Amino acid sequence: MAAVEKVRINREISAPELRVIGAEGENLGVITSVEALKLAVAAGLDLIEISPNAQPPVAKIMDYGKFQYEQKKRDSAARAKAKVSETKEVQIKVGTGENDMRLKARKAAEWLAEGHRVRAELFLKGRYKGMEEAFLKTRLEKFLLLIPYAYRIADPVTRAPKGFATIIERDPKAGVTAKSPTETAVPVEPETQTHEN
Repeated sequence: MAAVEKVRINREISAPELRVIGAEGENLGVITSVEALKLAVAAGLDLIEISPNAQPPVAKIMDYGKFQYEQKKRDSAARAKAKVSETKEVQIKVGTGENDMRLKARKAAEWLAEGHRVRAELFLKGRYKGMEEAFLKTRLEKFLLLIPYAYRIADPVTRAPKGFATIIERDPKAGVTAKSPTETAVPVEPETQTHEN
């Protein structure tokens, strides 16, 4: 991962001229860095270079502590957003036992709680590939009902290269936390999802 470029403040700023934004967000235009630093000192604030690659660089007069706090908030929001787009995978087989199903369902619930999407797959091999499709879909749907977290179906159960799969995601309207692992979850409005398309 590339190193984060250090933000230059006050006398660390080397550009002779800067486009300056005042403490109230007003545009002070292009002035010398010496003049901009005098304005920041007079206001009891810092001069922070916020766009070093602009021509000329852009600097803002504000409190450096406040700038760092806002930067941290923006970084956290960006990380949270990146996290949401991740799709985790959980796989079961026709012969997966009840306890294993519940363990995998709890793991799926944790991922949903963290904001991830979950791809649940029923893996088929050998003779299982020739079994009745309706039965196989029911097996995967039974697993979904074990997940102790409110979710909605993003992609209905369809045939996948290795069996059958579906994608579920946290239901934004529900806003519930994971229930006890002994409880079963009812997917949010599953009847609105059809297998036709």
